[in-house]
Amino acid sequence: MRYPIGPLEIGPPPDAARRAELLADLGDAPASLRATVSGLSRTQLDTPYRLGGWTVRQVVHHLADAHMNWYVRTRLALTEDRPVIKVFDETTWAELPDARSGPVETSLDVIDGLHSRWVEMFRALTEEQWKREMLHPERGALALDTVLQMLVWHLRHHTAHITELRQRLDYSPTSL
Repeated sequence: MRYPIGPLEIGPPPDAARRAELLADLGDAPASLRATVSGLSRTQLDTPYRLGGWTVRQVVHHLADAHMNWYVRTRLALTEDRPVIKVFDETTWAELPDARSGPVETSLDVIDGLHSRWVEMFRALTEEQWKREMLHPERGALALDTVLQMLVWHLRHHTAHITELRQRLDYSPTSL
C-alpha cells in the first residue's frame, strides 16, 4: 500500500522521444487525479489511504504543495547557477488547517495550472537546459531531466494511493 506503483526509480536521462512521453504524462496527470477523487463524499475524502497515512484530502493538498515547490525549484534551476533549493516539512504542511479540511477543488485547480505551465515551459527547453541542475540538500544534484521523471512518478504514485483506497473500500460511483 505504501508504494502502489513501486518505489521511485530514476532511469538514464531520457532521450527526446521518452521526454515527449513524460511530458504527455505530466500534462495528463491532473485530469487523472481529478477523475480519481471525483464524487467522493466529505467522509471519504477524510479517509486515510492506509493505516498511518494521510487522508485523501491531505494527499491532494500535498500534491499541490509539493508541485508548487518543484515548479519554483525548476524555474530557479533555469535562471540561477545550480541553486541550493529549500526543502519543506511535508508532514507538518499536511497537518495545517487548510490541508486537513480545505476543499480539494482549490488544490486540483492549482495542479491543473502548474502542470499546464510546466509542460509549456519544458517543451521549450533546449538539450542544454535539460541538463541544468539544482542542489537538493538531501538528494544532491538533480538535473531537470531527472526532475521530470520524479514529477511524473510522484503524481502517479499518489493517484494510485487514492485509486487503491477506492477499490478496497468500494468507493465506486455507484456506492456513493
